[in-house]
Amino acid sequence: MRRAAVAALAAAATLLTVPNQAQARDCPDAVGAQAAIVIEASTGTVVCQRQADKRLSIGSATKLMTALVTLEKAKMSETFTASDYRPAPIESQIRLLPGERMKVSDLMRGLLLESGNDAAVTLAEGVSGSRKAFIREMNRRARELELENTHFANPIGLDQEGNYSSARDLVLLAKVLREYTFFNKIVDSPSGTLKTGDHPRTFRNRNKLVARYPWVNGVKTGHTRGAGYVLVGSGSRNGIQLISAVLGTPSEAARDNDTMALLNWAIPKFQRVRAVVEGKTMATAQIRDRQGATLKLAPDRTVRRIIERGKRDEITTTVQAPDVVEGPIRSGQRLGRVEVRQAGTLVATVALVAKSAVPAPTPAQKAKTWAARPWVIGGIGVVLIATVLLVSRRARTSRRRPSRREARAAS
Repeated sequence: MRRAAVAALAAAATLLTVPNQAQARDCPDAVGAQAAIVIEASTGTVVCQRQADKRLSIGSATKLMTALVTLEKAKMSETFTASDYRPAPIESQIRLLPGERMKVSDLMRGLLLESGNDAAVTLAEGVSGSRKAFIREMNRRARELELENTHFANPIGLDQEGNYSSARDLVLLAKVLREYTFFNKIVDSPSGTLKTGDHPRTFRNRNKLVARYPWVNGVKTGHTRGAGYVLVGSGSRNGIQLISAVLGTPSEAARDNDTMALLNWAIPKFQRVRAVVEGKTMATAQIRDRQGATLKLAPDRTVRRIIERGKRDEITTTVQAPDVVEGPIRSGQRLGRVEVRQAGTLVATVALVAKSAVPAPTPAQKAKTWAARPWVIGGIGVVLIATVLLVSRRARTSRRRPSRREARAAS
């Protein structure tokens, strides 16, 4: 069920992104990466892109999918036995010993902080039983997430035919991963300690931007001879979350500079606004049986949205509330709703609740209301008129009719 929810989220992100692709500008000249992209995470808005759909080697950014499959398939409290994979000395590793047992949570730390290849293979075999089965799962998830320019040949990211992705696919994959609090905590840590296994291990985050800039909060580096230097980055400021990717840069410094150029360039282009404010009156209803009295209705929570600067009118609200209400009503009782749309798409529905309590009407109030109804007043008027006419008619009749004495005299 969790995986289905994440897949739906990713599909929604893709749909949100598509309308903006044609409008997205090229990335600034200061960004020298072969391929680059930066998006605003909540809306999927593409701020800029350069060859964002080009298939390229991605190095250890591959491990983002390794992490996602593990998060979906394994419990972090499980313990896996180290794989018999023996990385070459040049490969990044956490130096697992033969037969060593380590919790999945620590293997994930080793995967995402130190980019350990031995951690990646141990997770793959522990989750799916074999590397081949795990790779099939990686590619299946890529298809489900509609990562059209992504394919995996190993869970590590070594240069190999059939192991590639694109800048756009990587930011969408990172967007899905950011739904996991555990993942966010790891990639936003300057360092981490693996406490299980044969002995504790402490590693610094290979993404040095996390330690250097407080507002940078992820995500994953990658490097091979074929991929060059790769970084899927992210940063959050004033509630605005950006996700970037740079591929094919010539050095670690260039990779970091390009990432910061994208994030710094994109962040001022957005603002966070309150579309609906908790407690602010948005509708008023008349109270039945209490003439002239009204009840104020207000949202029960605040909705904040990220918009591009100058596009506040993209946020619209529709209020659905009753015209008349009748007690008893408790304070906070739901009586209507507010629909929030952004660029025509429904993004939130908020309950409208009573700002105060309304007691049940008394018999006297009900009688007064009943008496004040038009048909009652009209009915009473008709009766009065009829009574007056009847009395007048009887009076005229009695004046015309002769008395008995007059009748005898006439005879």
